[in-house]
Amino acid sequence: MTSDNNIWASLPIPALLIAPDNSIKGANPAAEGFFNASAKSVIGQPVWDMLAIDYPLEDAFNRARENSTALFVNDVDVGSGQRAPLKSALQIAPLQGAPDHMLMMISPRELSGRMTQNHSVKSAAKSAIGMAEMLAHEIKNPLAGITGAAQLLSMGLDAEELELTDLIVAESRRIVKLLEQVEQFGNLTAPVRAPVNLHDVLDRARRSALLGFGAQMKIIEDYDPSLPAALGDKDQLLQVVLNLLKNASEAAGEGGGTIRLHSYFEHSFRMRRADGSGQLLPLQIEVIDDGPGLPEHIKGDIFDPFVSGRENGTGLGLALVSKIISEHDGWISVESAPGHTVFRISLPRATAAKPAAKPQPTKES
Repeated sequence: MTSDNNIWASLPIPALLIAPDNSIKGANPAAEGFFNASAKSVIGQPVWDMLAIDYPLEDAFNRARENSTALFVNDVDVGSGQRAPLKSALQIAPLQGAPDHMLMMISPRELSGRMTQNHSVKSAAKSAIGMAEMLAHEIKNPLAGITGAAQLLSMGLDAEELELTDLIVAESRRIVKLLEQVEQFGNLTAPVRAPVNLHDVLDRARRSALLGFGAQMKIIEDYDPSLPAALGDKDQLLQVVLNLLKNASEAAGEGGGTIRLHSYFEHSFRMRRADGSGQLLPLQIEVIDDGPGLPEHIKGDIFDPFVSGRENGTGLGLALVSKIISEHDGWISVESAPGHTVFRISLPRATAAKPAAKPQPTKES
């Protein structure tokens, strides 16, 4: 016969046992993942101090205890001090045999979004991307001729005329760079997925950023040392993190700022696809910066192609990030306010993989 402890430990959603004084008396493994803390550290803590719930729940909770009745609350934001809120359903009921104790279960709502579109939309998108890639390739050829002709014309010109040919060359090269990004975005090669140590990816991206575009930034590592390996393409995931670091560095401007790379494990995070199937995405990476935040008018479209908050931005960097994460069956989201922007990536775990070791410490950046 299966024991109560086995059932408690096997619950796939966070569950808490709440004592008569509203302190936490028990927390299952899924709740440990939700709090990003061990059961030992949360037991004895007041439940309303540990949970951030966007709903006036305490009075209803006390009435449910007094009347020994169940309480159900749908579509509320539930979080903790260690994690961003998730839209969830709460199920609360008195414990059989001990009605002054309450059982609370937190069910984060499964996610669906723009990256889980139906097959016809995906096919149309692929056709449009393929056409853009073909046009980009064809346009680059005459641009090379224009650039060469301008450089030949510049020989022997006076300063005023030379300024015009230099402008032609500079603008032609800028267009070529944009077209190369279009071609990169149109690359339909599927990722070659294998177990990936995400901390290796983060560390490589950090070191590369500090030697180049992020030299003025301070980049802090905040890793979960027990994080398992992800299932992904190492080179493509490196490109994702580099693009996010570059985006944060450019937002900070010449004055610099601070970026925090945060990794953690979240048991209950699941994405639902358009066909009704679902997949757990427990591995979380956050790129957090203290820059000015995203402009309000583009927050909802930031992952769409050609949407940019910078004057000369192409709007393809974050679109490429979204495309790569989608092809990894993952999820990316953003929360932004002045002084605090968080890009969060959720990825599947590689099965039967060993924990990803934290990279060896390097000199403080």
